[in-house]
Amino acid sequence: MSFWRPGADDWTPAKVNTPLAPGDVLYAGPDGNVEVQVGPRAFVRAAEGTQIGLDNQESDFLQLRLTGGLAALDLRELPAGQTVELDTPNAVFTVERMGFYRADVESDSTTFRAHRGGVATMTPAGGEATQIAGNQQVVVTGAESPRVEAGAAPALSPWDRWNSERTDYVIRSASARYVPRGTYGTEELDQHGSWRTVEQYGAVWVPAGAPAGWVPYSTGRWIWDPRFGWTWLDDAPWGWAPYHHGRWVFVGSYWAWAPGPIVVRPVYAPALVVFLGGGVRVGVRPLCWAPLAWGEPIIPWWGRPGFVGVATWRGWGGPHVVNNVVVNRTTTVNVTNINVYRNVTVNNAVVGVSADRFGHHERPRRIEQAEVRQLAPVRGALDVKPVAASVTVASGAAAKPPAAIEKRAVVATRPPHDVTTRLRDQGIAPTRTAEPNAPPRIVPAPRPVRGTEPASTRPQPSGPRNAPAPRADVPEGRGERPDRDQRRERNQPQAMPAPSQTPTPSQTPTPPRTPAPSQTQAPSRTPAPPQAPGQSQTPAQSQAPAPQRQPAAPRSDPAAKGGERPERDDRRARSQPQNHPAPPHPPSPARQPAPARAEPQVNRGERQDHGQRPPNAAPDRPEKPAPAERGAGQDRGQRPERTEKP
Repeated sequence: MSFWRPGADDWTPAKVNTPLAPGDVLYAGPDGNVEVQVGPRAFVRAAEGTQIGLDNQESDFLQLRLTGGLAALDLRELPAGQTVELDTPNAVFTVERMGFYRADVESDSTTFRAHRGGVATMTPAGGEATQIAGNQQVVVTGAESPRVEAGAAPALSPWDRWNSERTDYVIRSASARYVPRGTYGTEELDQHGSWRTVEQYGAVWVPAGAPAGWVPYSTGRWIWDPRFGWTWLDDAPWGWAPYHHGRWVFVGSYWAWAPGPIVVRPVYAPALVVFLGGGVRVGVRPLCWAPLAWGEPIIPWWGRPGFVGVATWRGWGGPHVVNNVVVNRTTTVNVTNINVYRNVTVNNAVVGVSADRFGHHERPRRIEQAEVRQLAPVRGALDVKPVAASVTVASGAAAKPPAAIEKRAVVATRPPHDVTTRLRDQGIAPTRTAEPNAPPRIVPAPRPVRGTEPASTRPQPSGPRNAPAPRADVPEGRGERPDRDQRRERNQPQAMPAPSQTPTPSQTPTPPRTPAPSQTQAPSRTPAPPQAPGQSQTPAQSQAPAPQRQPAAPRSDPAAKGGERPERDDRRARSQPQNHPAPPHPPSPARQPAPARAEPQVNRGERQDHGQRPPNAAPDRPEKPAPAERGAGQDRGQRPERTEKP
């Protein structure tokens, strides 16, 4: 899988759990699959030889660009008033209703199908909008004066069915019960750790196989996102939810992720850390960081004036803790008075790099406690500028799509979001040599028609403005590419009559959340954190109990200003933490065996169970010569690599 972001010098390998931003492009090479999560129950997947990009992402509009290859939209839920647009070289397809949609772009034609109750609107260059009914297929041939043929959609192919199985697995994650609805990446928590109940924090998740001395935010890198600025991208396959939501707590001898009491909707953050600077020497001026502890506020380094540098607990449902003391939720906190961060005192929890190497994919080093005492919190924007390497998610060469696909123009209802000004403001000079997007041919957006059914039978409230960007992922195995003959299926398509009125779907699907993106991915797999020796074990299957009730915030002590001092993270709870085994999951496809998983060390005989492996392997594709314009495989974009799932 390959990934390209504006400002980069060239294509680079993709990485799981990358938050996607407008302008990002993913390319799946031979045997590759890409998965991008664009909503709590909405996914975009692409098979080998496919280039797909994110052109726009707003609260009610998601615009994708497919210049070649095979892609599917599995939209199980679409909030009312949202639209998903898929731009192709032959026509633009507008989706405003949940369903399963598939687009296959060849050298001179695009085949589009709607299944499972889906309805879409097709608008060719210079043509009128035409509605595509459920279980219907259209083939658009040519670009300037396209020919449109319509007919019944053929039965779902093995690749289509694999898409459905993959979505079923993801949305039935056992870990989802412990976090706010709509939190991405919970299915990876099932496979790479276990849940326990700790008296002070309620349900917490412990990663499996973490080596001695491991700390959060130490095995990854800082990348620069055009919307959220400096964003943490972890190397672990489970590194989405625990690094963009909740808090990390140190419980006696191990680290655990605490999502906190469940809130109405999650709020994405590029990272949940406190930055530290000061007199320490790491060659030159250092920039260090440590994970926020239970209840501590984040001091944003991204966003608009008035938001940067102001303490906030947005998205956190637990107690508000300042300087180790619980404060009233209505208390206004001056950031200059926040000087105590609990995790900073944990051994090896503070890591850092020299400021001139920040954002250069350099591994952070541990900061000794003697040096930590010289550090002071950074309150507000970070005094470091991105470079070209900062907008890439991995180092090394990556496959490039064929020029015929990379530079191909598409039909669209609006131009792509331009991030050039933002890049130049940061000192990055965008290069045109790696720019994959040609200007689109703009057509009018279709208008909704009275009497059309609502877009979703279960409308959901629109997500917060800073919802996570779509997250890209790269499923294991090969994506099946149907034979060319299968695309124009058994039934000869019939010419589509011109509609008496321009129909348009009434409602729009959920757009990907702001990066961190619904996520991009590319490489076949992201390595899990190093495993402790001798702890490999096949996960067991068992029934998961109902989630534990979250504990209430400690009551205020009248004698203490601001409230009662929270208990120390390293204090042992009166009763041993309880493990939460994960329930069994749907079986994976026949080709995908369930690999053994490393178990974290358990104290006093605690047992941790995990769910089965998801259906990651896509079915083999039928033998057929690749189309002339198909090129070598490439990683997907920015989540493209979480961009992660199947």
